[in-house]
Parts: sequence; structure tokens; C-alpha cells
Amino acid sequence: MIPIIETSRLTLREFRETDADSLHRLLSEDGVLRYFPNPNPPSLERVQRFIALQLAHWGEHSFGWWAVTPRGEQELIGWNGLQFLPETHEIEVGYLLAKPYWGRGFAIEGARAGMKFGFETLSLRQIIAVVHPHNFASQHVLEKLGMAWTGWKKYFGMDVFRYVQDRPTRAE
Repeated sequence: MIPIIETSRLTLREFRETDADSLHRLLSEDGVLRYFPNPNPPSLERVQRFIALQLAHWGEHSFGWWAVTPRGEQELIGWNGLQFLPETHEIEVGYLLAKPYWGRGFAIEGARAGMKFGFETLSLRQIIAVVHPHNFASQHVLEKLGMAWTGWKKYFGMDVFRYVQDRPTRAE
């Protein structure tokens, strides 16, 4: 079962097959995928496969991407959560939001909730993040989360910045 997490402004919930049309529209917005390995909007069929893969990821790893909605609303505004990176055996925090939600602290709020789940519920020792070197807004999010820049690394066929956060100790 995929847990539902609520923050002060967001609900992180399981993706549903019925989210495909909304997610397809969101991913087709100009610039939303600008810093992704493939910045071209996906087909609806590819979005449907993405949702199915996310649900399978949850089943295999007990974590994954959540669908993100404003708290108390149904409108899908993006995704947030953790994913297993099979090439490096690391766990990455990630997020994507519709443009109207950029620059308003929603990425920080959702990512913080996802990382808390990873550290407190799953007892993860470390969570990483990767970010395109020109995606300054996302770098700011990671720094606000307390993640430390560790240098350049190749992920998903791209040279990116890598950030790391170790599980906080009780004294922190």
C-alpha cells in the first residue's frame, strides 16, 4: 500500500491510471522538461506506461514517485518522491511541478516530506539528488533541503551535479 502524505499545502498520493491525461498535459507545458535527458513531451501512451512503472516501483522498493496535488484538491500538479537508481544502487529524491507552482516553495515542501519518509520510515542511510548544471532553481531547492554538493557525475547519460544528504542523527 502506498502511503498518503499531507504537508501544510500538498497531498502526496498514489498515481492513478486516471492521472494520465492530466500528467500528459503537464509534461507538454513548454519548458517543464527543459532539464531532463529527453526534453520532448511524451506521448499519452508513454505517460500511461510511466504511471504503471511508478506503481510497480512502489511494489518492488516500498518507495517511488507520488502524484502531487494541492491539499484538499484533486488537481494533479506534479510528482515528488524517491526512486532507486539501478546503475549506482542509490536512492534519488526528485520532483516535477506544473509551471504555476514554480518558485513558491512547493518543491521544497514536497521533497522534504519525501526525504523524511525515506529517512524515518524506510531508515535509508543516504539520499542523493542529481540536477542539470543550468537548473539553478532546482539547485536552490536542494540547498534549502540541506543537501551537499559533491561534484559532477554522469547520470542518465548526462553530466550533472550530484547532491547528497545523509540520514540525520538523533542529535541533529
